Formats: sequence, C-alpha cells, structure tokens
Amino acid sequence: MNSIRQVPTRVKSRRIEANLGAEREHFDKQQLNSISKAINSSETPVKEKHARRIILGTHREKGAYTFWSYALGFPLASSSILSWKFCHVLHKILRDGHQNVLQDCMRHHSSLVEMGQLWGNLHDRYGQLVSLYTKLLCTKMEFHVKHTEIPPNLEASDEVLERTAGTDINNVFQLTVEVFDYMDAELRLAETVIRQLNTSIAVSTLTSGQCRLAPLIQVIQDCSQLYHFTVKLLFKLHACLPADTLQGHRDRFHDQFHSLKTFFNKARDMVYFKRLIQIPRLPDSPPNFLHAASLAKHVKPVVVIPDHDEPEQQDDDDDDPEPLIEVSSMSTSSVQAQPQELDIFDQTFGPPNGGFDDRDLQIDSLKRDLELLRAELERVKAEAQRYITQLKSQINSLEAELEEQRAQKQRALVENEQLRMELEATRRRNAEHESLQMTFIEAEKRAQATEQRYNKLKEKHTELVASHAELLRKSADTVRMLSATQQTQEEVERTKQQLSFEVDRIKQEADIKLEEQKFEMEKLKRELEEKMAEVMRIKAILQSSEKTSEQMNSSVTAMQAEKERLMRSVSEKEAELSSLRQAAQLQQSSLQQERERNSRELGELQGKLQEKANQEEQLKQKLLEEQFALLQGTITEAEKIIQDAVAKLDDPLHVRCTSSPDYLISRAEATLESIDKVKKGHVDYLNNMRDAGGLLRALTQFSHLAADTIINGSATAHMAPTDHADRLTENCRGCATQSMQYLKDLKSKTSLHRADTASVRLIIQKILHLGQELRPKGMDVRQDELGDLVDKEMAATSAAIEEAVRRIDEMMNQARKDTTGVKLEVNERILNSCTGLMKAIRMLVIASTDLQKEIVEGGRGAATIKEFYARNSRWTEGLISAAKAVGWGATEMVESADKVVLHTGKYEELIVCSHEIAASTAQLVAASKVKADRNSKKLSVLQQASRHVNEMAANVVASTKTGQENLEEKDTMDFSGLSLIKLRREEMESQVKVLELESLLENERLRLGELRKKHYELAGVPLNQDSEGNGETSSLAPPASMSPKPSKPALMKKPMLFQKPNIPPKATVRAGKKRLCVAYEKVGHTVSLSLLFSSVCYSLNNA
Repeated sequence: MNSIRQVPTRVKSRRIEANLGAEREHFDKQQLNSISKAINSSETPVKEKHARRIILGTHREKGAYTFWSYALGFPLASSSILSWKFCHVLHKILRDGHQNVLQDCMRHHSSLVEMGQLWGNLHDRYGQLVSLYTKLLCTKMEFHVKHTEIPPNLEASDEVLERTAGTDINNVFQLTVEVFDYMDAELRLAETVIRQLNTSIAVSTLTSGQCRLAPLIQVIQDCSQLYHFTVKLLFKLHACLPADTLQGHRDRFHDQFHSLKTFFNKARDMVYFKRLIQIPRLPDSPPNFLHAASLAKHVKPVVVIPDHDEPEQQDDDDDDPEPLIEVSSMSTSSVQAQPQELDIFDQTFGPPNGGFDDRDLQIDSLKRDLELLRAELERVKAEAQRYITQLKSQINSLEAELEEQRAQKQRALVENEQLRMELEATRRRNAEHESLQMTFIEAEKRAQATEQRYNKLKEKHTELVASHAELLRKSADTVRMLSATQQTQEEVERTKQQLSFEVDRIKQEADIKLEEQKFEMEKLKRELEEKMAEVMRIKAILQSSEKTSEQMNSSVTAMQAEKERLMRSVSEKEAELSSLRQAAQLQQSSLQQERERNSRELGELQGKLQEKANQEEQLKQKLLEEQFALLQGTITEAEKIIQDAVAKLDDPLHVRCTSSPDYLISRAEATLESIDKVKKGHVDYLNNMRDAGGLLRALTQFSHLAADTIINGSATAHMAPTDHADRLTENCRGCATQSMQYLKDLKSKTSLHRADTASVRLIIQKILHLGQELRPKGMDVRQDELGDLVDKEMAATSAAIEEAVRRIDEMMNQARKDTTGVKLEVNERILNSCTGLMKAIRMLVIASTDLQKEIVEGGRGAATIKEFYARNSRWTEGLISAAKAVGWGATEMVESADKVVLHTGKYEELIVCSHEIAASTAQLVAASKVKADRNSKKLSVLQQASRHVNEMAANVVASTKTGQENLEEKDTMDFSGLSLIKLRREEMESQVKVLELESLLENERLRLGELRKKHYELAGVPLNQDSEGNGETSSLAPPASMSPKPSKPALMKKPMLFQKPNIPPKATVRAGKKRLCVAYEKVGHTVSLSLLFSSVCYSLNNA
C-alpha cells in the first residue's frame, strides 16, 4: 500500500499553495460579507458579531488593509447613514483592532477630513453627526500617532502616563491641552447625538434611535479614561506651576466635568445602555486642584461591559463564524490534513490495486470524530469566551477595587505624613518646653546671684561715691599733671633718639674699655712678678677703676630699663599701626571689590541701556513705517473713493440723479471744514510722525465729503441752466483732479512736506459760489424767522378766507336787492358755491395747521419749534408758499365773483380762480404730506378736506358755466334766404375768423408758456428737471432748445375752459400725484407751485 511519505515534493507544494489560496479566498469572502453587513444604508445599529469578525480580521492580517480596500468602494458621499456606520466601525477597529491599524488609517486621514467637510456643509441630521464623528476620529488618530505609548483604547496605566508626560513641564502642559481637545471632540459628538434624539421621534428602544446611540458606547469608554488622564495631569501641573497660570485649565476642566457628568447621567437613564454597559458615576463636585491632598480622594472611573449569556442569532446567509480564540492543536490539524492529503494522492496516482481501500473507512470515522471535535471545540470556545468575559469583568471590578485601595493607601499615606508632621511638631514643642524650663531655673539662679551682687554693689557704691569725690579732687591735679606730662612727652620723644644714639656710643666705649682692661690685667699679671713694688699703686688705680665701672654699670642698667620701656611703647604703637594698616587694607580691598562690582554692573546696565535704546530706535522706526503705511493705505482708499465719484460723472445712469443747490452748499461747506482738519492733521503729522491718527481720520472724512460734493455737484448740474451746468461740472472734475494731486503728494515721502490744500480749497469755494448762484430767489428770509413766518402766513390765510366769506355774504345781500329773476338765481347759485368753497378751504387750512403741529411735535425732539423750522427750511418755505397761494387765490376769487355779479367781469375769470384755488390747496396738502406719518389720522382728515375743496371748486365751475349758458342769448342760425354763392362767402369768412382766432389762441399759448417759464425761473425751478429717475422729461417746463422760439409740442396745454374735461383713469391721477410729490421734494422752497398743480387739477378734481 502506498504511503503519503512517497508523494513527491512538487505535489506537496501544490497542495500547500492550494490550501493557502483557498484559505485566503475564504478570509476575503468572510471579511467582505462582514463589512457589507456592518456598513449599509439601513437605519439599524451595527451588529456586534460583524464588527468582531472585522476586528479579528485585522489581527489575522496584522493591519487594516483588507478593510480599507473594501471600505473605499462604498458610496460614502451619497448616504449619511452609510457614513455614520462606517465611522462607528472605524472607531471600533481603532480601539480593539491590531496595533498596525492606526498607521493604515492615517494613510486615509485626508479622505476622512474631506468626508467630514462634505457632510458638514449639508443640512442633514446624520450629516452633522458624521461631520463631528470624523473630527473625533481625526483627533484620535493624530493624538495616538503623536503619543505612541498610549494605545488607541486608552487603557494605559499611571506609569505609562507619567512616562509619556515626562519631566519637562512644557510637555506636560501641551499634553494636557491635547487631552482637553480630545475630550471636547468626544463630548461634542455625544451632546449632538442626545440633542437630536431628544428632538426626534425616535427613542432608545427603536432601531433608528439605537443607530445613533450605538457609537456612544465607545465614546463612554474613551471619556472615562480621558477624565482620569486629565485629573492626573492637572494635579501634576499644579504641583509645578502657580495657580493663577492654570486658571484657564481649571475653568476648561470644570466645563468638561459638568458636560461629562450630564452625559453620563442621561446615558445611564436610557434603556439601551442598561443592558450593554455599566456607566460609572462621577463625584458631585470636581476635584480641588489647589489642595494636593484631594488627589487621594480621586477614584478612577471604570466602565464595565457586562457578559451576555444568550447566543447571537445568525443570519441565514452568514458564513460559519470565525473562532475568537484559536485553540486547534497540531494533532487536530494533522487529522484534518491527512484525509485531504490522501484524497489528493488518490486523485493524482489513483487508488491502490484499483479497488476499495480500508483507509476510506478510517477517513469516514475520522471525519465523524472531526465533526464531534469541532462541536466540542465550539462549545469550548463559547465557554472560554464566556469565561474571558467574566474574567474581564472581574478584572475591571478588581481594578476598580485596586484603584480604591490605592486611593485609600494614598489617603493613609497622606494621613500618616500629617501625623508624622504633627508628632515632629509635638516633639519640637516638648524640647522647646524643656529648654524653657531649664532657662527659667537658670534665670532664677541668676536672679538670686544678681540680687546678692546687687547688695554688694550697693555697699561698694557708697564707697565709690566717697572715693569719687576724692577722685574728682585728684582729677583736677591729674589734669594739670597730664598737661605737664603731655609737654614733657614731646621732650621725651626728642630725647629718645639722642638716648638711643648715646646708648650705642656708650656700649661701644664700654666694650673698648673692657678689652683694654683685660689687656692691662693680663699685662699686670705678667708684670706682677716683675713689678711687685708697684702693687699698691696699681691696687689704688684698680679700686678707682672698679668704682668707675660700677657707676657706669648702674647707668647702663638704668638706660637698658628705659630702653626696654621705650621698646615696649614702640612695639605697642607698631601693633596699633599694623592693626590700623590691616583695617585700612581690608577697607581698601572691600572698596576695590565694591568698585569692581559697581563697574561690572555699570557695564551691564550700559549694555542693557544701549540694547534698550537700539530696540526703542527700531520700534520707533517700525512705528514710523507702520504709520506711513497706514497713511498710504488710507490715501489709496481715498483715491478710490474720489475716482469712483468721478466715474459717476460719465455714468449714463447718473444723468437721472438730481440734487438741490442747498444740499450742494451744505456738502461744500462740510468739505471746506474737513480741508481745515486735513491741514491741521498734516501739520501735526509733520511735527510728530509717530502719530498719524488725526491725519487718517481727517483724510477719511475729506475723501467722503469731497466725493459727495462731486456727485451732488454733478446732480445739481443736471437741473441747472446750461452755462452754470458746464461750469459746475468742470469745477467738479477740477476738484477731483486737485484732490488726487494732493493725495499723490501725501503718498510720497519726498513730496509729503510740500503738499498743500490751497488748490483744493479754491476749487471747493468755486463750487460753493456756483451753488449759491443756483439757489432760488426769495431765500432772503433768515432761517430763525421761518417759524414765525409760517404762523403769520397761516394766520393771514385764515384771515383772508374769513374776509372772503364776509364779502361774499355782502355781495349776496346786495345782489338780492339789485337783481331779480334769472340773474338773481344765477348770482345766488354762484355766490353760494363760492361760499361753500371758502368754507371748505377754511376747514382745509385748519386741518393743515393741526397736521403741521403734529409733524413739528413728532420731529423736533429736544429742539424748539423755531429750530425745527430752521433745520427743515425747504419744507417750511414750501408751507409758506402754499399758504400765500391759498390766501391770494381766495382774495382773487372774491374779486372775480364781485365783477361777475356786477356784470363787469367775465365768467372765465371765476373759473380760472377756482382752478388756481384747487391747485393752491393741493400744493398745501402736498407740502404737509411730505413729512407727515402715513398712518396719521390728521393726514386722513387733511386729505378728506382736500377732496371736499376739489368738489366745491368743481361746483363753482359748474355753477358758473350753467349761469353763463342761461344768461347768454343764442341767435338762431337761419340760412334759408342765402344762395349758394352767399353761403360759400359766409363759409369763407367763418373760416377766416376761425383761423384768426386760432392764431390768437396760438399766440396766447406761446405767451402763457413764456410767462410760466419766467415764473419757474423766479421760483427757482430748473427747466430741464427730470422726473423721478425714469429718464422722462418733466412736465413742469418745456425742454431746453437752441431755437429762440419754443416748439409747439413743448408747451403744456390745458383743456379749453368751455369744455368739460374728460375723467382720466386712476393710473393717470396717481401718476400726476406722484409727479407732484416728486417735484415738491426736489424744489421744496418754491414760492408758488400753482402752475404745476394747474396741469393736473382736472385729474385731481375727478379723482
């Protein structure tokens, strides 16, 4: 029978390669299946078994290459739920996957950032969560790549944290900030998820809510570790740095503490988390980092994942689950491999002897055993997994107990240290107490001895007092002796040298004499035997010599004693001198050292002073450059503003803009004031170039005011005559040119000193002069008199109306006396209609006065009424003009009615006066309406009164025309007696008469046009005024023409007086009212706008 050992090597290698390929294919298929089921677009949480298979796959291939190769193919940009579940799986892989997963994920860091930015810009609820989750994952990867000692699951001991922080306080500070950022990213995600869950319909028991809540399990695990790291690092920082420096860290920790506690409490109350995770409880208050002993009270929060005994339900399409723990032995693998090898051998070489082999039975039995072993293995694996989970929970609980024991140990150590310190303090106090007792006993002994000595001293004191008197007496003698001694001391000093010289000389003489005596004695001894006779004489001489030697010896002894005393005094003086020399040398050395130290300090201070001076000089230069750069930037902006204003002069759209001369004058005056400020700021800047603030503010104001003057000058030129318009436009361009030249001079340092505003001031003054020339005539009333003038004109208008009513009543009474019949009826009808018109005008004036008071009270604020009228001079002058027109119209109407009643006037005059009164009252209404509130009740009353006036004016016109028709005698046209030739002649004469009348009418219309033109000039209304920005020519005056005779279409034709005007449509009436209000707002101060209102009176009458 063939043996497996006889299979060739080539067959074995093929078999191994086939097994490895099948195993790899099975692994890829299983990973793809798990990834596709874990990451999908259904709103359900990620199943734990799929995530566990993916994590085991990373451990098997030692990286996340397979995961990223499949994950990059998902359409993450098209589904926010898909992206959310992808981030959840990636978070699990980072925490529980292989250690090489972090490096593989960092290669796709930019893809995560782009995905977060994409969903952050979209308004999607899951998209907001994905944006925050990607930021958290990026922060997590960056943190753990930088600090490789701390694993991504953050399960690091305190020793690892200490080693990561190091001893450098700067590194500890930076690490604390990074942990804070890490915690902020975690808490932002958790708060957003809970906030969306609270505001949505989903709850934690639904799949939609669980899909959002599932990633928070990893967030809770991370936050508990990060909280512990933060507490440890902050206590270490407070041990090395002052408390004020770390105030910001404490505030940030307190915010995170309250947010984390709120998050844990909310999560603990949710049903979803109760069966999946045990959330720790944080203390009621944050740790006190200012007290070092609070570290002992800190307890590390421990998160426990409880064990679940119920088995997971597998999907129908799932593959066989991969074992969590590889417990297969080599024997099992050999048993599994042997049938495969036999099968491969049989397939390759065929069965032995071409028949049935007993090994088939063995293979079947081995397969059955293998199945049993597999089932047993699965059971063992499940049990081992359960044991592992229980052991992990026990380990976590033991770690919690260990942390508590460590905390208790720390507290015990702190208490022991405190007790030891108290014991040392007690010992020191006892030693001090004993020393104090000994000192007290010694002090008592010394006190007794002192008292005894005091008694003895007291006795001696009496003796000393007695002796003191004697000493005082002796002291006087001693003083006298001392004075004498001092005198003799100088003599002694002088004699010292003499004595020393004499002593030396005497010593020499004594030595010489001794030698001579010795020589003589020897000589005598030799001669003793020879000269016995001379013994007596020699003895006598010897005796005398001995006496002399004794005297000399005594004198030498005295001299030696005196010498020794003098030598002692000299040695004492020399000792004093040497001590003085030593003291002087010490003083000199100390002075020398002090002088050297002072010189060094002086050199250092001079160096620092020089460095400070250089820095100050550099800062001054930098300040000058920055100030000049600011000045250049301001000048550039000013040039742009002025260039923009000049560009508007040639803009076709600007042709529609208009302005008044008064506003141009105000802008020009403000510009002149700004020029003065610019000049002052220029001088100040030249005096102190370190401060350009005044010049910058002045240039900014000047540029805006100059541009405003240029634009308003051009807008005013659109309403001015041709000559004034050309001059004004040219001056505006010149203003821009001179302003740009001045700014150009300011912009360069070389021309900064010679920049001058004189040319700009001159051109602005020219614009101001042209504006004053364009101001309407009749503006000679002072502004402080406008308020009084308004009241006077309104009172005069009321008085004129009262007088008109009175005169109409008198005319009515007089007509009843003088006329009868049809004439009386016509006169009564006309006068009654005039009376009704006057009453309506009176009510209009009263309503206008009330509205005017309301406008003044509402707009004047804290100013007086006169100041309000002066500030709004154009509006006030318009009111004055309208009041004058109404009073004048009432007076003229009375005069015309009087003439009609007396048959000395024309009915047409009365009709024209009615039209003028209607136009004047409409002008008064428009003048009051300009500043009135749109919702004002008094404005409604005024408008109602205006409509009533128009109705009364229409009644006057109608009654006048009816009376004229009743009184006129119409000749009956009888052409029966005329022949054809005569009829032809009469027709020709009638045509001639018609042509003459048309010619007269045309001439009269031309005259009327010229009169209106002159009226507009006197009133200050430009002839070429445009309407409200629509590009159409206003109907106030004919357009300017080069021909001295205006053309016919340019005249404004009224409807004929003897014809009843057609009722215009409401749009025409509104357009007429709009032109009326626009014209009044533009002119404002016109003396009379009655001609303007005449052009639209028919439309107002029929409105």
